[in-house]
Amino acid sequence: MLQAIGLTSTPRRGRPPAVDDLTFEARPGHVTALLGPPGSGRTTALRLMLELEPGRGITYFRGRPLHRIAHPAREVGVLLGDVPGHPSRTLRSQLRMLGAAAGAPVARVEELVRALGLAEFEGSRLGTLPRGAERRLGLACALLGDPHALLLDEPTAGLSPAESAWIHRLLRAHAEGGGTVLYTTGDPRDAARNADRVVSLVGGRQAADQDVTEFARTRLRPRVAVRTPHAARLAAALTQEARAARRPVEVVAESGNRLSVYGSDCAAIGETAFRHGVLVHRLTEETGPAPTAELPGAGAGAGAGPPASTLPRPASGATPASRGRDAPAPGAAARRPARSPLRPLRYEVRRLTGVPATPLVLVGALVASVVCALLLGRGGRTDLPAVLAGWPALFPLPPAALGAGLLGAFSFGEEYRYPALTSGRGAVPRRLGLLLAKLAVAAAVAVLLGTVAVAADLGALRLFFGGELISVPPNWPSMGARWLGLLVGCAWAGVLGAGVFRAAAAGVAAVLAVPVAFVPLLQTVLTGPSVRSVAGLPARLREFAGPLWPPAVDRWLKGALSVLGQPSGMALSLTLSGLLCAYVLTGLRRNARW
Repeated sequence: MLQAIGLTSTPRRGRPPAVDDLTFEARPGHVTALLGPPGSGRTTALRLMLELEPGRGITYFRGRPLHRIAHPAREVGVLLGDVPGHPSRTLRSQLRMLGAAAGAPVARVEELVRALGLAEFEGSRLGTLPRGAERRLGLACALLGDPHALLLDEPTAGLSPAESAWIHRLLRAHAEGGGTVLYTTGDPRDAARNADRVVSLVGGRQAADQDVTEFARTRLRPRVAVRTPHAARLAAALTQEARAARRPVEVVAESGNRLSVYGSDCAAIGETAFRHGVLVHRLTEETGPAPTAELPGAGAGAGAGPPASTLPRPASGATPASRGRDAPAPGAAARRPARSPLRPLRYEVRRLTGVPATPLVLVGALVASVVCALLLGRGGRTDLPAVLAGWPALFPLPPAALGAGLLGAFSFGEEYRYPALTSGRGAVPRRLGLLLAKLAVAAAVAVLLGTVAVAADLGALRLFFGGELISVPPNWPSMGARWLGLLVGCAWAGVLGAGVFRAAAAGVAAVLAVPVAFVPLLQTVLTGPSVRSVAGLPARLREFAGPLWPPAVDRWLKGALSVLGQPSGMALSLTLSGLLCAYVLTGLRRNARW
């Protein structure tokens, strides 16, 4: 059961609200159509139900508002507009990534691919899918979590009649299985053919809430569709002859050169056009919507849905679950919703590996690192660590660090540019699990890239200049730790920068700000006279901890302090701390607003 009570959108710039005091219900086992012309507030109503739009009112999904549902993807399947996703990602990769977000196994993805006829498009890129396949992919994404309710915004827009009929059969099968289906449409005939109940909107307000039989009787009338270049002349002639003969004929001017004539037939209209010398391009009988003035509820409000006060506010979990599932326990309503993927680590890995940008950045960083190492090694005047890192003094960062920062920036930047988690959850989620998954995957990729880059640079130098000239330094563990720390820090700066400022470019700017802006500033500060030092900190900590202090910790702590004591290490640490605080604060602010 889906109950919308008093939905009202927030007015903007002095205009009336797009949706004003909308109250209706969609029952399980039924298909409900939200009908209205363009601008009537259909899409805004769906966004209000999903808490994606600021406003008043509340929507209950089997007795619980959306923000009290632990896993929204398992309760509500959503299709608003086009399917979000990177155009270079394949259909299979997109579904598997969203399956991880919904907690759905791979078997569920394969089942939907077969059931929705998408097997031939599994390897196709999202940007190359035909319109029909896009709509079916959108339905597959909505059905991943096996939800009880489906909320769809014009699911058959732009499709052929055969494809539209196929999708409506799918929605009917979902309803017959005990689910709730609510979809929007602007075609009254579509609502009469495919829905069990029709909620009509006019100007953002509810005009009628009717059973489909009553809707067809009161809203659909036989009419004659006429197309003529002299529409006004023919309308005047038809109205004049109808008044003279005292016949109830109504002529409604449509867009362009079209007329809809109610209460007449093709023969009478054709004879009138012939007598008045009016050229007619089209003359056909059809069933269409009644004029707006005849809408039940457009005047005195007859036929409108029950007021909000007559609809009970069900207790949490009181409505029995359909489709063979039990209703949620009352205590479940107190849980906060899981607005991040149920399997965030799997989601992040599939997000990273599903686009061609990842291998391109990795290969580009490795090639640039090898080229820089060969150029630096050829001169023989650069220190070995800088040669192995491929880090010329002219560059703010080595190529591997830039690549790690770029991949980190993509991890959040692509969420905003090609949103994959917004359909039923609002803005890109800022939950701790998703952030930790992105940081962990970014760190792993940075470590892998740094290790391979140094190995490739060392191999290239020995190949071109001989192994006897390139020897491994004895302090390679501490050098390696500093190198990997730099790469991981750059990757994390990219992740947090893109997450705070909602753009991949901002993540890259956060990475470059460390060597360009913060390191020179800290060098100026640290070059002054030092009165106090933390050199004895490990010994003081060992005295404080006593026998619990392992001897190996001294070496690790000294190494960490030496890294943090460097201007670059201190600048990177301060940058990461500031970005993390900004990320937390922006997340709290967003939660407070919504």
